[in-house]
Amino acid sequence: MKRAIEIIPSLLSADFAELAQEIKKVKQAGCKRLHLDVMDGHFVPNITFGPVVIESIRKRTDLYLQAHLMIEQPERFIVDFGRAGVDGVIIHQEACDDFMRALREIKKQGMDAGVALRPKIPVESIKNELTELDTILIMSVEPGFGGQAYIEGSEKKIKQTKILLEENGIDIPIAVDGGVNIQTARLIANAGATRLIAGSAVFRGDVIKNIRALYESVGVKR
Repeated sequence: MKRAIEIIPSLLSADFAELAQEIKKVKQAGCKRLHLDVMDGHFVPNITFGPVVIESIRKRTDLYLQAHLMIEQPERFIVDFGRAGVDGVIIHQEACDDFMRALREIKKQGMDAGVALRPKIPVESIKNELTELDTILIMSVEPGFGGQAYIEGSEKKIKQTKILLEENGIDIPIAVDGGVNIQTARLIANAGATRLIAGSAVFRGDVIKNIRALYESVGVKR
């Protein structure tokens, strides 16, 4: 069964002074998920927010919340994010003391487990953990800042990920984060990704129109 393409807004680019309204617009446009970029200033140079802010977001929406933890030793905080109301946690293997153990802890807490691959991390590096994963996130920029341009050629890695999953008989979604806009979305979708995470392309200007334009760029009518 072919997966439907989803546009997943990244709140990193939203107006935090109007966050509740921004989330309402996202839902009105038909999105079912929100992407939350958590940065600690160590694994990546930027600092964003943590479980306390996410708990407040959870009180304002019933949308699926996926937290992308760009933090050192994310396993230390998995329980906290679960308590905050997160539905899925995406981590970086190189940030973990024990990657497999971290994935299993995420699932133990009742959340979906995902891995994010930075541009220079090969897809083959996660072949032993595929059965523990609910999603794979391909970073098409270096993590740490919003608004970056899509790294040309990232679609090759998307295709490699799709092949790896098919070879192992695993059917989980491939997500892409970084430089997703109406110019790059079709390229990304054609390569095999079905979850397109977009920040600036959603929240700069009219949120609802922007989301509809992104869907139209990949041939989905809204």
